[in-house]
Amino acid sequence: MKRVLGIDPGFALVGFGVIEQDGNSFNVIDYGVISTPKEDSFSTRLANIYNSMISLIERYSPDDIAIEELFFFKNQKTVIPVAEARGVIVLAGIEKKIDLFEYTPLQIKQALTGNGRAEKKQIQFMVTNLLGLQKIPKPDDAADALAVALTHLQTNNQLVDNRI
Repeated sequence: MKRVLGIDPGFALVGFGVIEQDGNSFNVIDYGVISTPKEDSFSTRLANIYNSMISLIERYSPDDIAIEELFFFKNQKTVIPVAEARGVIVLAGIEKKIDLFEYTPLQIKQALTGNGRAEKKQIQFMVTNLLGLQKIPKPDDAADALAVALTHLQTNNQLVDNRI
């Protein structure tokens, strides 16, 4: 059995998804978001993300952490804060001695649909289908984190260069 903590990095919301693989079957352990209040200071928000990541790691004891690589064209204004949030996420994994891997949006789309240009709805459908869920996980950040975890579980043996 292998347990993976998937992360969709963000600053206001960090999506997380915990999946366990046993042979060819997947079991969703938990998913959701780490939310940081916009009225909190920048440093307080980063500390909140870090402490929440430590709690998730301690609660679920993942074998690996899979993180979506940042995509810079979405919103130029949030690139630096999201990159700094991603830094504290990586730090939490390193401090807890968990192997870290990263995947580009293209790799995630390719792994789940076979099409690197797949739409978000196609990814959500595949996540729901592969995990045997009744409905699409919400919010989108959580669904994205589950997609990252699934990508890692399906492709880890082929994508050894994805280690951080």
